[in-house]
Amino acid sequence: MWTAAGSLAAWLWLLLCQGFFWRTDVRLPPSRDPAAWPSVCVVVPARDEAAVLPASLPSLLAQEYPGRAEVFLVDDGSTDGTGALARELADRHGGLPLTVGSPGEPPAGWTGKLWAVRHGIALARARDPEYLLLTDADIAHAPDSLRRLVAAARTGGYDVVSQMARLRVESLWERLVVPAFVYFFAQLYPFRRIGRDGTRTAAAAGGCVLLRADAAGRARIPDAVRHAVIDDVALARAVKRAGGRVWLGLADRVDSVRPYPRLRDLWRMVARSAYAQLRHSPVVLAGTVAGLALVYLVPPVAVVAGAAAGSPAAAVLGGAAWLVMAGTYVPMLRYYRQPLWLAPLLPFTAFLYLLMTVDSAVRHRRGRGAAWKGRTYARPDAVPDEG
Repeated sequence: MWTAAGSLAAWLWLLLCQGFFWRTDVRLPPSRDPAAWPSVCVVVPARDEAAVLPASLPSLLAQEYPGRAEVFLVDDGSTDGTGALARELADRHGGLPLTVGSPGEPPAGWTGKLWAVRHGIALARARDPEYLLLTDADIAHAPDSLRRLVAAARTGGYDVVSQMARLRVESLWERLVVPAFVYFFAQLYPFRRIGRDGTRTAAAAGGCVLLRADAAGRARIPDAVRHAVIDDVALARAVKRAGGRVWLGLADRVDSVRPYPRLRDLWRMVARSAYAQLRHSPVVLAGTVAGLALVYLVPPVAVVAGAAAGSPAAAVLGGAAWLVMAGTYVPMLRYYRQPLWLAPLLPFTAFLYLLMTVDSAVRHRRGRGAAWKGRTYARPDAVPDEG
């Protein structure tokens, strides 16, 4: 009974005091067109992305942007013809100018896509752009996406404007896991707090980040975050520490076209970075497992155990916590256009995430370190930080 009461108290606190994380109305802020449209360079790191490029790259090339803009795709050692396909798509569809570059093998200390991003930014700086749009190779943009991002950044005076792309939700496992992924992210990094001046909360969504070029220079992006596994959050933190303003919200017309049809695919996506989120700390891992159990697993267990043991107080408290939990999940399900009967299943999904987090720690302790597109790296705690 007391454990169920603790879970309900935790949910009431999350409901009212965690930046209203469960609301999904944080979209691009109101904006107006600038008198003169600044120049923008789009940087797309790509490694073995031939399967998704036909659905994503043409949308970037077709951007209806009034100012000067061009696209730099960095083919990071692909073996599936990514670079050649990108050139073919540009010849076929036209639109914004496309440059395809290759950075070579990354030196020690660079993780994930950041070495490719660095090469793309170096190419872009020759054009002296005012803004950089960092976007992934699996992200499809509506024709006015770039225009709306720049207008929002200019109007609000933001150095980073980032949108959490709407991920694909078609398979059974995607329906169970993907909306919860964004829900948990918002719980950790409430979007309202990120955009509020004077707060320390900072995060971005790596699939769509509009970054002011001079802010990138002040924050030493991407060199300052070169060993970060969760590079989008690290980027936002670096910009905010350097005095920049950051905004993050949900996207309406920016979509990921990458499929995750099997649980194994989603498991790998989460396990890649879960332990890094916990700063590779066994103590934080233990606290996280205990917290997940108290907040997400206790409510249904209390309902069943209370009914079986004849403890109506435990069952009622657990049921109330479960109801609040499901209620906070409903807006995210609606955003993803999913049936509301998935809301009571959130404890099951949270249990999967608990297992993924533990597996992420096990992988790290076995020395596997970070990985991106088949390329593995030294464990982050073995990489010296040069400031």
